[in-house]
Amino acid sequence: MSLSRSSHALVTGGGRGIGRAIASSLVKAGATVTIMGRNRKVLDEVVAAGDAHHAIAADVSDQAAMQAVISDAAKRQPIDILVANAGAAESAPFLKSDTALFQRMMDVNFMGVVHATHAVLPDMVARKSGRIIAVASTAGLKGYGYVSAYVAAKHAVVGLVRSLALEVATKNVTVNAVCPGFTETDLLEGSIDNIMSKTGRTREQAIAELAKHNPQGRLVKPEEVADAVLWLCGAGAGSITGQSIAVAGGEV
Repeated sequence: MSLSRSSHALVTGGGRGIGRAIASSLVKAGATVTIMGRNRKVLDEVVAAGDAHHAIAADVSDQAAMQAVISDAAKRQPIDILVANAGAAESAPFLKSDTALFQRMMDVNFMGVVHATHAVLPDMVARKSGRIIAVASTAGLKGYGYVSAYVAAKHAVVGLVRSLALEVATKNVTVNAVCPGFTETDLLEGSIDNIMSKTGRTREQAIAELAKHNPQGRLVKPEEVADAVLWLCGAGAGSITGQSIAVAGGEV
């Protein structure tokens, strides 16, 4: 599938893992791609490698900063595609998950999507053209033990997608979520380390513990998530909106 170079895509959390794979796939499809993250050095390395065209540094949980940097990016070229990918995961039993932990998970995983969408949606509605894709998780479609705050935040993302899609259905703006299962990323490394430290299992055993959720018996590859996102950006997916598509080997 190809996209016009006049299509401008913004990918939050674009420096690593799924976000970088998405940015790279959009570049290869012909779009102009701006990535966002907190680590400017990492972002610049992605641009230097040819996996994005522009980089902007911001914390997705900071509404004012998001509005400012996204407005600047849109002045360079109107944003046609938003991929709200930035995320974070912390694990703890519910009774040890305090208010601060829940707030951190909501600020990054949910409010980060809200802030980015608030910044791009008015222009998309005015131009009657746009694609918004949130990278949620199978955690937005089912429950997992010991990550209640993360699961709650991802469920909120799925709910937002379903509601917003209805609001803008007549504006030629589609809103969808892609929900990966356990995927080979830096973020997953933290979960692997946590299993190893708390259970004494080897790295291979820890990976197997996560991969067992996938009926295919493996971890998802970032490029597989990127392919789903790329399809949702294309003209052929114009009638797909309000959906939460699991990329998880049949887990959901």
